[in-house]
Amino acid sequence: MAASGFSPRVFTAFPTRIFNENARILMFSGDNYVEWKEKVLLALGCSDLDLVLWVEEPPILTELSTLENKANYERWERYNRLSLMLIKSHISQSIRGSIPNSDKVKAYMKAIDEQFVSSDKVLASTLIKRLSSMTFDKSRTLREHIMEMRDIDTKFKSLEVDMSEPFLVHFILNSLPAEYGQFKISYNTHKDK
Repeated sequence: MAASGFSPRVFTAFPTRIFNENARILMFSGDNYVEWKEKVLLALGCSDLDLVLWVEEPPILTELSTLENKANYERWERYNRLSLMLIKSHISQSIRGSIPNSDKVKAYMKAIDEQFVSSDKVLASTLIKRLSSMTFDKSRTLREHIMEMRDIDTKFKSLEVDMSEPFLVHFILNSLPAEYGQFKISYNTHKDK
């Protein structure tokens, strides 16, 4: 390990996978904080850019700095800059100005955390909105659609909001297109014993 506490083998080459992961990051609009942060951290992690979040900044260079120290510092600076660019490019312009600016990704993420960590009530409201607006559009299988809705139900349970099974089933049925009408009628007219 280098004197700065920064391993020289950690930052060896710029990972090109960041561009592939970049395409999958949601645009942060203020009400999708948890999902957005998860995607950003995944993209940064897949490309090793997240090390600037976990590894302290190397000491500022001086005339006595070794070539290894200079290389580590330059890599850290580059990864910090790239991480900031990636994060800022996935934040809606309408809210970007409300986030205190920083030239360090760690401080910038902390400012976002402080401003947008939502309360359980806000998260529950967002989940209800998402669940009630979901429709099956055949871009994936029906099973995947239902599993996503069940995942939202699991998130409700983690918030200690208990949605009864029939309630979830009605949300699922209402998300299906007209071609599933006979199935809906059959379910609705079936008497429970």
